[in-house]
Order: sequence, then C-alpha cells, then structure tokens
Amino acid sequence: MKDVSHGYGDRAVLEQVSLTVRPGEKAGVIGEKGAGKSTLLRLLAGAETPDTGEITVSFPDGTGHLGQTSALDPRGTVQDAVDAALAGLRDLEARIRAAEAALATAAPDELDAYGELLTTYEERGGYQADARVDAALHGLGLGHLTRDRVLGSLSGGERSRLSLACVLAAAPGLLLLDEPTNHLDQQATAWLTAHLAAHRGTLVLVSHDRDLLETVTSAILEVDRDLRTVTRYGDGWQGYRTAKAAARRRWAQDREEWLAEVARTADLAESAGRRLAGTGKDPHEGFGKHRRSHEAKLSGQVRAARQRLARLRRHPVPPPPVPLRFTAELATATPSTALSTPLSTTPYATTAATSPATTAATTPGALAELTGITVGDRLRIAELTVQPGDRLLVTGPNGAGKSTLLRVLAGDLRPDTGTVRRPARTGYLAQELSAAPPRQSLLAAFAAGLPGPPEEHAPGLLSLGLFREEDLAVPVAALSVGQRRRLELARLVTHPADLLVLDEPTNHVSLALVEELEEALSAYRGAVVVVSHDRRFRSGFRGRELELDGGRAVQERESAAGSR
Repeated sequence: MKDVSHGYGDRAVLEQVSLTVRPGEKAGVIGEKGAGKSTLLRLLAGAETPDTGEITVSFPDGTGHLGQTSALDPRGTVQDAVDAALAGLRDLEARIRAAEAALATAAPDELDAYGELLTTYEERGGYQADARVDAALHGLGLGHLTRDRVLGSLSGGERSRLSLACVLAAAPGLLLLDEPTNHLDQQATAWLTAHLAAHRGTLVLVSHDRDLLETVTSAILEVDRDLRTVTRYGDGWQGYRTAKAAARRRWAQDREEWLAEVARTADLAESAGRRLAGTGKDPHEGFGKHRRSHEAKLSGQVRAARQRLARLRRHPVPPPPVPLRFTAELATATPSTALSTPLSTTPYATTAATSPATTAATTPGALAELTGITVGDRLRIAELTVQPGDRLLVTGPNGAGKSTLLRVLAGDLRPDTGTVRRPARTGYLAQELSAAPPRQSLLAAFAAGLPGPPEEHAPGLLSLGLFREEDLAVPVAALSVGQRRRLELARLVTHPADLLVLDEPTNHVSLALVEELEEALSAYRGAVVVVSHDRRFRSGFRGRELELDGGRAVQERESAAGSR
C-alpha cells in the first residue's frame, strides 16, 4: 500500500497509509472496534477501491478473503460452497480433462501445455484439495455436515465456520482473515491456531485473540482510529508489547527532561536578571564602556533565556497517560450501610430505573447477596454470596444466563422473585452499549453526576489518555463503538466502587487498553464479578469460577489460574 486514503461519506478511515507485507510473512492487524481493520482487509482483497493511493497485491496462487459475515448463498449446498472456494482448482481440473481427451492427436506444443497444467495443479496442491476440505471441516467442528446439506438450514455460526473452512482449503498464496475465531469453541480455536502457524503462505489476520496473535504472527499492524494511521511493529505480539512499553518509557523520560530544561532555563533567566538589575549598585562592575559592555552581555543572556523559556512552554511535552486504576472505599462498605442502585458506566443513564430496592447484605462480612432469584426461564439462582475482595468468573455456553445474572446483581434488571443485596458503590459495565442522546457531548457525558460544570473535569478525562482534546465536544451519538466503550471505562475508573460487575469488559477496545484494564483489575482491592470469552483474560483470572447452564448454577470452583 502506498499513500492510501479511504473513507465513507465524510468520515475518513485511513489517511496516507503506506505499508508492505512480505511474502511468507504473518501479520496481525489490531485496533479497537471501528478503527478500520476490516476496511484494510477489504482494500487488500480488492473488495473496495481506495479513494487515493496505490495497492499492489501479487500472489500467483490467489488471494482468500474471509469477512466477519458469511457471504454464502443460503440456497446452495455445502458442496456448492466448497466448489466456489476451489473454483481456480476446479477450472484447472476441467482444462486438464479436456487436454487429456485430446492427447491421442496432440501436437508437441499441446503436450507441453498439458504438462504445464499438471505442474501448476500440483504446485497449487490440487491433489490434496478435497483432503484439505475434510480436514478443515473436522477441525472446525463441521464433520457432521453432508455435502448435500442446504446452507440455509445451517446456523449463523455454522455458515461462518464453513466459510473459514473453504478459504483455508483453497490454500491461497495470501490469506486475509477477519476475526476467524468468532463462533469457534476452544477445540476449533486450537486447531485453527496450529493450522495457521503451519501455513506456508502469507497471512494478514485481524484478531482480538492474544493467544492466536502470539503463536502465529511475525509482525503487528496497529490501526489507530483517532490518527487514521497504520503502524507496523516487528517480532510479533511480544515485539509489539515490548515496543509499546519502550515508547511509554521514552515518553516519561522526555517529559522529565523537558521539566528539567524548563526549570534550568527559568533559573538562568532569573539569575541573569538579578545580576543585570544589580549592575548599578556593585562597585566592582567598573565604569564606562566596560560597564556598558557587561550590561549588554547580561541583557543578551536574559533575553536569550526568556526566549528559550517561551519556546519550551509553547511546545510542552505532556505527561504520559495516567494508568487506569479502579478505586474502592472498603472502610465504609459495612453490612449496616444503606444500599442503593449502582452507578451505571453508561454515561447517559447513571441509575437503573427498573432496579429493585435493596438492603445491606445479611451474611456476616458479605458484600453482596442474591437469594431465591428467578428471571423467567433464563435464570434461577438459589443463593450467591460475594465477599469483599472476591474474584468471581461466570462461565457457561451462550444462553446460559450469564449476562442476566450480572444485570440482576448490578441492579439493571429486576428479578421476578428473590432478594438482591449489594453495596451502594457498584460499578457496572454492560456488554451492550445503550442508546445515546443525540446532542450530549463526550465531556458532558463523562461529567454526568460529578460536581461542578463539565469543563472542570476535562483535565481528569484527558489525563487518562483515552481521548484527545478535540474529541471532548463531539456528540456521544457520533462516537464509534470503541470510543463509547472508552468513555464507559473512563467513568468507571472515576467513581469509587466496592463491587465491579463487568460483562465482556474486553469487547470493542484496543488490545493495549485490554492489558491496561487487566493490570487495573489486578491492583483493585474491591470485589469483581465478570463474564468474559477472552481466552487470555480467562487464563490469567485468579479467583472462583461459577458455571451456569440453562440459567442454573451447576458448579462453583476455583478457576484454573487461581488453583495454580
């Protein structure tokens, strides 16, 4: 890509992007939701044409592109999907059969052409194509599908996995995969990771799965939504993390050097100014032209120092962002505390209107309790107690009731029966974003519920490094999904909470921010109840695990990380 710019309507997504992916390289593409990662892949795949700039993609074995949504025709069959994916090989097969039919009367140049077809077919792995299809179907959990199965009868997840299997089976020279682990279980994800690690072609992979990136990639391309740029980092995922940490250290060092230079220059200007002011009173300064020469020298020093000081102050080095930190005030979280609805991190609704009245937890030392809870046929919890400082990971298949449990605990959903007791200071991060008022600015949304006018809270928000100053006046409704998630996190870390209820907290944010969030949770002294599908987050979780199935608690145990 050379000087590529692209956007949609009046919204620019990429500006003057130049990058190279070398043959055989495996590049991971990261960035928060809405940054332009999928756009980057569509441009490389030729599915979209850039507004300006040049893109050159040259792979004799073709390009395979997997989007986040399946493009399979629901009227077709599994075999139709396989044949479409292997269209290049199927065309070669047809040409080989036609050449074979004419071999008896073939001229020497026709025999040479036949030999070239066979060589090309072999080089592209044509003889192993159907075996690759079967291996991919079994590896991705689709071994039960028959080739005559109509695609419209498959679930959305099955169609997505079939699309992935077809792209992999075609074995193109360039693989462009957009979030391929979506809809995959743990076993299928492990198979895909091993397959991509062994892939001998070139790979450009959009993923939020840090384990996959760490195992597979040799370079990282970070798409920055705010700057609309793509930055390349070598040495894969660990190289990216190392480079980010080094950049932060350099930033902090540059800040310290700037502060020291400002102090030194201010000192110089002040001391030279004092000496200049005292030239008329010091008998040792001399008289006549010697004195005037000395005064001129001092005056020049003062002027130079003040000019340099002014330049330094016009171009300050800002402090690096303050790391995210969740705070609790556990000294006041006693059983006798009057409890209320939680603080919602959604900036446009700070309380939940449907929340039931709550009282203090009755179990000695308990921070929160659920007793006899039912929500239709979605959730049935006989008893759940959360102690101060607890860590509870809620797991289970889709539809097991995980989000329902968290909504009840946070006060966002009134149960049909049962009692909910929780601390007044409860921070809640919902999985889904709420509707935003059309005109409320980012700063006003952040400051909602805080004392004083919104402008007073601008420095605090900017210090987190989540937004730029020019973002503060942007309406919340105009923010991307990733920006709105950042806004929710900013509110969450600004309000002390004794209990954090987090539903998929790593969704929609950059992986750098995910790791900062994990560090903040590790240092947090309050209790955490969390749902997450993030493999790296779950593997590093230390605490209890509550497994749900069909809305019921089926098992509670120490998490794997906690037992280690």
